[in-house]
Amino acid sequence: MKVVLDTNVLVSGLLNSKGNPAVVLTLALTGAIQVCHDKRILAEYSEVLARPRFKFDPIRVREVLIKLEVDGLSFASSNTMLNLPDPDDEPFLDTALAASADYLITGNTADYPPAKCHGMHVISPADFVALWRTLHPETGNPMAPD
Repeated sequence: MKVVLDTNVLVSGLLNSKGNPAVVLTLALTGAIQVCHDKRILAEYSEVLARPRFKFDPIRVREVLIKLEVDGLSFASSNTMLNLPDPDDEPFLDTALAASADYLITGNTADYPPAKCHGMHVISPADFVALWRTLHPETGNPMAPD
């Protein structure tokens, strides 16, 4: 399954090891799902995760970023103007569309109005985890969210 992860999913997954974003991140890091990205997304991941206010271990951040880049699927950006409410969200939708991703996973689904998403399935981490568990009951519970 191909997905695009909004940066807020990575931040939340690293901040709280027991939440739904952490389950999504674990699925990505174990190769259960493939993360699609482009250079804009990787740059944003890197910049945001390095912010001092999060106090993330730089070694852990580097490991996560390398894993996502190497194991993920890279796409060239089209730089298409998608007219989302926040232009900073456009690389995520642009990449999801270019990759024909199954889902764009974000903690801020309201930032992606369905009328502007060209049919892309934009889903919250909680909804994605529920869907994953329905589709893959044999995998059990990779992590139990709160």
